[in-house]
Amino acid sequence: MSLLLQVENLEKSYGGVHAVRGVTFSLEAGTLLALIGPNGAGKSTCFNMLNGQIKPDAGTIRIDGKDIRGLPPRAVWRLGVGRTFQITATFSSMTVRENVQVALLSFHGLITRVFGFAGTACRAEAEGLLELVGLTSQAERPCGELAYGDLKRLELAVALANQPRLLLMDEPTAGMAPKERVELMRLTAEIAREKGIGVLFTEHDMDVVFEHADAVMVLNRGQLIARGTPLEVRRDPQVRAIYLGEGLLYDARHREGSAA
Repeated sequence: MSLLLQVENLEKSYGGVHAVRGVTFSLEAGTLLALIGPNGAGKSTCFNMLNGQIKPDAGTIRIDGKDIRGLPPRAVWRLGVGRTFQITATFSSMTVRENVQVALLSFHGLITRVFGFAGTACRAEAEGLLELVGLTSQAERPCGELAYGDLKRLELAVALANQPRLLLMDEPTAGMAPKERVELMRLTAEIAREKGIGVLFTEHDMDVVFEHADAVMVLNRGQLIARGTPLEVRRDPQVRAIYLGEGLLYDARHREGSAA
């Protein structure tokens, strides 16, 4: 696997508050890396610097060796960085397929002509993405009629429209039922490994994190305090004290004992 994302000594402060301090990590293509931590730990700030919404005070962000620090979000997107958000945003009056088509038209530089031929432009490509996320049967439905789990799948299809090398997912399973969470993250992992996409995601559901992430980072007060495999992070005393708690450790031991 090739090294896709390299972040070195990333810094961001607001007045005297250090939102992100000296964050350094890397991500390989085709792997899922979870970024977890308490509320206010700096996760969103870190994400917003990676896709250009916030300019870092210091540090470097490299994708495939290219420094993207300071580039605007659209330029970062064009370099192959996709993103999903905690709150799903779609055009509710458009069909599922048309939502994906709009994203594709933008990626191909055709958005100024969207009202002229949106019905046919990029249709086959949009249908391919919908098939990939399991929404073929919903293609002609207005988004306003979709169940929440299907909206999350649609958001993933839209995020894949720019053929990303890196996918940033901000709490991708928020608001979903337990079964839907498992299915969405399993689908994301399959797509990432098949297409060689690196996925960095934040998540509060620790079952999702420990089941699907290849590696986990823990952020607290703007600083990374741990990184390792899910099992290593789950057993880390500092992580347990700050974020996970002894209850999760007991639950993990119970599951491991049952498996044995």
